[in-house]
Amino acid sequence: MKAIVYEEFQGPLTIKNVGEHTPKDHGVVVKVKATGLCRSDWHGWMGHDSDIILPHVPGHELAGTIEAVGKDVRNFSVGDRVTSPFVCGCGRCAQCNSGNHQICDHQSQPGFTHWGSFAEYVTLDFADTNLVKIPEEISYTTAATLGCRFITSFRAIVDQGQVKGGQYVVVHGCGGVGLSAIMIANALGAHVIAVDIHEETLQFAKELGASSVVNAMANTHVIEEIMHLTQGGAHVSLDALGSQVTCFNSISSLRKRGKHIQVGLMTSDHQHPKIPMDKVLSDELEIIGSHGMQAHRYPEMLEMIENGKLHPEKLIEKMISLEEATKALSSMNKFENKGILVIDSF
Repeated sequence: MKAIVYEEFQGPLTIKNVGEHTPKDHGVVVKVKATGLCRSDWHGWMGHDSDIILPHVPGHELAGTIEAVGKDVRNFSVGDRVTSPFVCGCGRCAQCNSGNHQICDHQSQPGFTHWGSFAEYVTLDFADTNLVKIPEEISYTTAATLGCRFITSFRAIVDQGQVKGGQYVVVHGCGGVGLSAIMIANALGAHVIAVDIHEETLQFAKELGASSVVNAMANTHVIEEIMHLTQGGAHVSLDALGSQVTCFNSISSLRKRGKHIQVGLMTSDHQHPKIPMDKVLSDELEIIGSHGMQAHRYPEMLEMIENGKLHPEKLIEKMISLEEATKALSSMNKFENKGILVIDSF
């Protein structure tokens, strides 16, 4: 099968013919119909993820049809249209037994713990726990946008943030995660403020539901501006980028008893950010992490898509080929795209 492969971190990304996949007894092989490019793939290529063993095939946002099924799989068959969250649980550990597969003690992640979906085929483990059937009304390309950025934002807004209509929600960083969060919070009736450094991206955020925007490059008083726009601070604020600045600003612009949700990955020099702990204490703030979403939580999100309350397809900027992805992946940290790139040609 054809796949994008890199043999060293930050090294060349090339298309090669690699060996065919065979499913484990509890797993499946999926023929990839579409797969999204995510900044997490860039982090992996950079060497920020310790799970990756070289040579490696990236890719973790995917949709396709089941090509082969392991003998112990009960709920899925060859030909089923499926997708999967990027964190796959084992279904047996204490975390999975509590319903929290997204932090499974023995999790697998396509594109990180094993070869991923920038290929014609990908293997997924513990299929009965991790696969989600795609409704016929939802295309493969739309489904491919869900598996990382959209589900992470959905859980951050709905489950972790418990956002309600009329609340003020601030999103710091308007990449795929941030734009998804804006759409979801708006669908719930929240007043959403988008913060980014690119004016074109902020205008796109308005199209997706942001009622106000703050250009952090042009405005030297971001926290003060947010406090003004939210009439005293955000009820819920997301750091959707993952930097020391956006994390600090997110916490600092909360109202009393507000919630900061850390969604953007904190890597390299940003792993241990400065936090205004005096404000956390005096205002009884909550600092909450959010890492993916369980497969069993998809139905509510899929129903909102089918009912027209959510439109993840609006996040897609363009479709590209596997060949084009070799160039696009290495350039992801330049933030040249305002929307999601999806590979649909292999």
